[in-house]
Amino acid sequence: MSHTSGGVRQAQKEQTRQALLDAGLRLLDRQSLSSLGLREVTRAVGVAPAAFYRHFPDMAALGVALVGEALGSLHAVIRDVMSDGLDAERLIDRTVAITAAYVDEHRAHIRFIARERYGGVQPVRAAIAAELGRFTDEVAAGLAPQPVSRGWSPDDLRVLAGLYVDHMVLTAAAMMEVPEDDPAARAEVMRAARLRMQIISVGRSHWAEHRA
Repeated sequence: MSHTSGGVRQAQKEQTRQALLDAGLRLLDRQSLSSLGLREVTRAVGVAPAAFYRHFPDMAALGVALVGEALGSLHAVIRDVMSDGLDAERLIDRTVAITAAYVDEHRAHIRFIARERYGGVQPVRAAIAAELGRFTDEVAAGLAPQPVSRGWSPDDLRVLAGLYVDHMVLTAAAMMEVPEDDPAARAEVMRAARLRMQIISVGRSHWAEHRA
């Protein structure tokens, strides 16, 4: 019985934690984390303010958890894409398509990341930077075995990976600005994203020669 009741309590605790995250994300749709109050979040969930502290020490910790929720699942996707052995054109097409699909499915999370990446809450900025740094490492690891990377130093590969990651973050932010009922504008954002990645790829193909 105690094991069963303990499991129920744990499930209820997880439900409350998720409800706080969901409420925070909704409330952050039109304001920054630095302006969001703890009582505003707990009121939206229907729990006492003291209950918040059973899940998060402060609002910054809630923001950090939202960063993990927004970006954490993308790591496996990136590793899979980079390990598929696609040629440059197909890799570009797939990357842009994945970015567009992720924006469609996680608009509130992407809006939160775009606003808080350079926002006023330092632990959240640091969490976003850490996640993007992991993406950069994963992309660099995927680029390293490719024949066109022969002769590249690890530092150069990481700079290249950072260009790709920064580009896709900017692409996601641009897609957020496109009205959902304007397919032509969306197509233009995706076309421009592909073009920029193609230009980066052309430069990549000549970099080892340039360095030599």
